[in-house]
Amino acid sequence: MDNSRLSTVLAIPRRPWFWAFAASAIAYFATLSLTEGRGGGELLSAALTFASFSAIVGLGQMFVITLGPGNVDLSIPATMTLAGTLSLKFMDGAANLILPGLAVALAVGIGAGTFNYLLIRLLRIPPIIATLSASFLYQSLAIWWNRGLRIKPPEALADFSTGAIAGLPNLTIIGVLIALLSWVVLERSIFGRWVSAFGQNTRAARLSGIPVETVRAVTYIASAVLAAFTGYLLASFSGGAALNMGTEYLLISIAVVVIGGCSIAGGNSNVPGIWGGALLMFLVVSMLNSYGFGAGVRLIMTGAIIIGIVAAASGKGRPT
Repeated sequence: MDNSRLSTVLAIPRRPWFWAFAASAIAYFATLSLTEGRGGGELLSAALTFASFSAIVGLGQMFVITLGPGNVDLSIPATMTLAGTLSLKFMDGAANLILPGLAVALAVGIGAGTFNYLLIRLLRIPPIIATLSASFLYQSLAIWWNRGLRIKPPEALADFSTGAIAGLPNLTIIGVLIALLSWVVLERSIFGRWVSAFGQNTRAARLSGIPVETVRAVTYIASAVLAAFTGYLLASFSGGAALNMGTEYLLISIAVVVIGGCSIAGGNSNVPGIWGGALLMFLVVSMLNSYGFGAGVRLIMTGAIIIGIVAAASGKGRPT
């Protein structure tokens, strides 16, 4: 192995995303130790499946957080619920409406993202307050349209969302493709450079001619669209839309961004780390459940593990 390749290998542990994947591997094998290695395939499949939901919403949250301090989308859970509810009600179990139903979900995302941005831009409301306030509206609309009903997805859509190709869950394939697209946008496009410049110094970005408001609008819309798409997939996977289906993804969407090595101060993103953080969040809970810890202990230990991972990543390198 030549010096350049050796240097590349030795540099891997200094990348923030490395620690999320390393901790995920430890949690995975710690869980398997209770069964002497049995059920490893099922655990891995479950981790990849459920991490897909966290990764997709985490990617949207990552775009927003990259814009800099104060930028965060707290409407993600409500957007997921509204999109899942409206799309399934529109399809009403009809297989020929699967793609139009997806269009309905994406339209919900575009509308929610646009509304979030207008609250921030026109009313000068801080993003945290704007998206939190908007979430109450989206949740109320979901309750009004749902009316306590649990409409099942079309059978073909349910089969696809729970299916796999060559042992790899379909949802994982979709999540990885979205992650690759996000990486290309952030690392290889002018828009990605605009997002990073916005997060590093908004005033300097504006003075350099970057259309900062367009960047902010597209970013919030992208976050809402990814949340809506996740709601569509989650409702199809779980057999119907529930009014609390997005609740846990508020903190998860932020946690995977932080665990993955993205800068909470903005200006730096880390797409691989989002998947590492998503896998870690699922595997840590699975590990603690397997060892029989109560809910309170699980929360404390999960928080401690997250702090440890973030501290290790911060001490070993910078976001890449």
